[in-house]
Amino acid sequence: MEKPYKDFGRKIKEIREQAHKSLFEVSGAVEHDIEHLQKIEEGSVQPSEELLVLLASHFELAEGEVLSLWKLAGYGENDTASSDDKKATTVFLPLPDAKIVFTDMVNVSANKYGVTLNFLQGLGSNSQPIAVSRVGMSVEHAEKFLSILQDTLSKLRSQNSQDKPKQIGNS
Repeated sequence: MEKPYKDFGRKIKEIREQAHKSLFEVSGAVEHDIEHLQKIEEGSVQPSEELLVLLASHFELAEGEVLSLWKLAGYGENDTASSDDKKATTVFLPLPDAKIVFTDMVNVSANKYGVTLNFLQGLGSNSQPIAVSRVGMSVEHAEKFLSILQDTLSKLRSQNSQDKPKQIGNS
């Protein structure tokens, strides 16, 4: 079987082993199945650009290492994330499909390329939390998001402090 991405696979496996991570741990962190990650490490499958970014973020790789992996994965210099004409993929969900998911935990990871918010939900007292939603954004967008969130919470606090207590029952 031909392994066109064997150099990439060998390098990403080396990075994973140096980080003392199992395929199972990496699989959970980047939300890809173990079999797919094994094929990538074998060099028989090209990682998607999205997976490459997730792996780079998970292993907190330096820019030079990311660029090297990008090339080993078969993406040319014109395809790098720093290219001016490279745009983020936008996903539009029809309103009925845009569900509100309530969570009780959040994990935030960031590097100089952006921020990822992993919203988690515990499934009982003894179970591991699972990601119920993930949102990625540029650093600039994250700063705007933080400002809007702080303003919204401030207005909510102000509104709640002005509300008069309501009586329950008869007085």
